[in-house]
Amino acid sequence: MSHAFRARSTRHRVVVAAAAVPLLVLAGCSSSGGDTGTTEITFLTTNDAPNPEVADALVEAFEAEHPDVSVSVEIRPGGAEGDNLIKTRLSTGEMADVFFYNSGSLLQALNPDSTLVNLSDEEWVGSLTEEFVPVVSTDNGTYGAPLGASFAGGIVYNKPLYEELGLTVPETWDDFMANNERIAAEGDGVAPVIQTYGETWTSQLFVLGDFANVTAVDPEWAEQYTAHQRFYADEPALLGFQHQQEVAEAGFFNEDFPSATFPDGARMVAEGEGVHYPMLSNVIQTILQNTPDAVDDIGFFALPATDAENTQATIWQPNAVYIPKSTEGAELEAAKEFVAFVNSEAGCDIQNELLPPAGPYAGTCEVLDSAPPLLDDIQAYFDAGKTANALEFISPVKGPNLEQATVEVGSQIRSAEDAAAFYDQDVEKQAKQLGLEGW
Repeated sequence: MSHAFRARSTRHRVVVAAAAVPLLVLAGCSSSGGDTGTTEITFLTTNDAPNPEVADALVEAFEAEHPDVSVSVEIRPGGAEGDNLIKTRLSTGEMADVFFYNSGSLLQALNPDSTLVNLSDEEWVGSLTEEFVPVVSTDNGTYGAPLGASFAGGIVYNKPLYEELGLTVPETWDDFMANNERIAAEGDGVAPVIQTYGETWTSQLFVLGDFANVTAVDPEWAEQYTAHQRFYADEPALLGFQHQQEVAEAGFFNEDFPSATFPDGARMVAEGEGVHYPMLSNVIQTILQNTPDAVDDIGFFALPATDAENTQATIWQPNAVYIPKSTEGAELEAAKEFVAFVNSEAGCDIQNELLPPAGPYAGTCEVLDSAPPLLDDIQAYFDAGKTANALEFISPVKGPNLEQATVEVGSQIRSAEDAAAFYDQDVEKQAKQLGLEGW
């Protein structure tokens, strides 16, 4: 990518705060450029790196190909504040002409049939993977184009240590625990399993990354969970909590697991201070940044199920770009061109450069041959038909305190059974707020 992509001026950026929504009419609404013949549109993205840089690069390249269109970048906060801003601007008709947002259940909460432009007739829709289409669609249409690649949740591991100890990738949970026993006995102080509870969200992977295995055993689990007919306190979903407890009780964690952070975990697996890191595969982006010489040493395998035939990789689909129904006329046509550009050859080049993929793309973009070997490991699960989407892309039910429960299990403060029962209660408030039947 040319240096020009990185050097885009910030004069086109508008920082959007939730409290400032009433002030956004001038900054966020698009208009035609009068005598200049230029159509002006806005693109709203999140403030977490590298999304602002990606937005600037996409806009720079798009404007070079479409000199009759001017795009201004708006930056919003993440988390609940950002979600509320999105919903408010959609409800008031003040949404940016194109916006970057989650796919899956959070998208469904926006009521896309009423608030978003149906893009089913756009040419790029035919390139979307069958796993991605449902997470940006309803029965009435498809609303989003992917920005970024998918990624997997499972075990990121140090391949040289596997080779040194003569280990093979485990296909069952018993195999995995046997590998950990071998590491503990012969690994010269290396941690068999890395945990990083200094950032509590990282504690959830034993549960969230196991969901594809739950689906393999009970394909209707997500639907029945949404209907309040399946529970984490029962198998097969309980196994994720139980496996975390089993590893903790065996003493396989790094000694500093209560205070270690996500970057610490990425460094430990990269430098061989630990062998297994239950994590999302996009940890490879942190490794690329901080310990690039170790990238080729990192592999991936799915969290093993009880039976090898049920071992599958849990997949997180990429976020997407959408167009609100408030965008009309010339701005709508320009917005559609911009959405299509995101997954054009030039748009894919920018994604590969600034959003290094941690899994397969969901649209027209292709992973480069120079991508980290970890991606080959993930692709093998796709090729074998051994993947399933993470629960959050299938069900809107997720409580806010799962990470509290998994930290307590990993810290041996709460039993797996108690934590699972606690989490079943935790989700009830959200399910009732959503008005789901059966709650």
